[in-house]
Amino acid sequence: MVTKNSYTENSKILVATDCIVFGFDEGILKLLVFKRRIAPFKGEWSLIGSFVKEEESVTEAARRVMYQFTGLENIFLEELKVYSDVDRDPGARCISIAQYALIRINDYDKGQVEDHGAKWFALDQLPDLVLDHKCMISDALERLRETAIRKPIGFELLPEKFTIPQLQILYESIYQRKLDDRNFRKKLLSFDLLIKLNEKDRTTSKKGAFLYRFDNKKYKKLEKSGFSFVL
Repeated sequence: MVTKNSYTENSKILVATDCIVFGFDEGILKLLVFKRRIAPFKGEWSLIGSFVKEEESVTEAARRVMYQFTGLENIFLEELKVYSDVDRDPGARCISIAQYALIRINDYDKGQVEDHGAKWFALDQLPDLVLDHKCMISDALERLRETAIRKPIGFELLPEKFTIPQLQILYESIYQRKLDDRNFRKKLLSFDLLIKLNEKDRTTSKKGAFLYRFDNKKYKKLEKSGFSFVL
């Protein structure tokens, strides 16, 4: 008869989940971190994470951890990678299953996040992080870049009405490099995905830039079938 105690002769290994949550805020790509609450490295900056409980799945654990340490709910987290190096955690033999997400920060209460002890940092201003979390961030950024080539993920991070320069800033944040203005515009418009509005954003210049919104039907089609947005 098989019971939950059938494997007692084997060594136990802890399973954790770490959440790499990127946020786009006023043209800046940021990362959500908090100060670790347990030893080792208590009080040092860390990705949002904790151990998976016996009665929950990794996905359930990630949702619980996000709410517990940030107050954020209903964030779609996607599994990134398993980190299992034997010496990755000096506290114990621990495997971490990382999850990642990219959200629009203004959709959430910044004060609530900070009240829970978490904090947003621009990617180029990140503090030193514990364990292998720097590697997790690098892997998550690479996954974002791969996804952005195949799916129009960027539109979900912008207001309903946006300018092409604003969209370009978003992609430059994801790719961490300057993109050619003309080539970006030409490539973007070739998908016939945008609807040009008879309105302008004049916050950055008197001349202003035309506002656009995306064609929802075409967007959903591209989101499902994929596209090639090589920059």
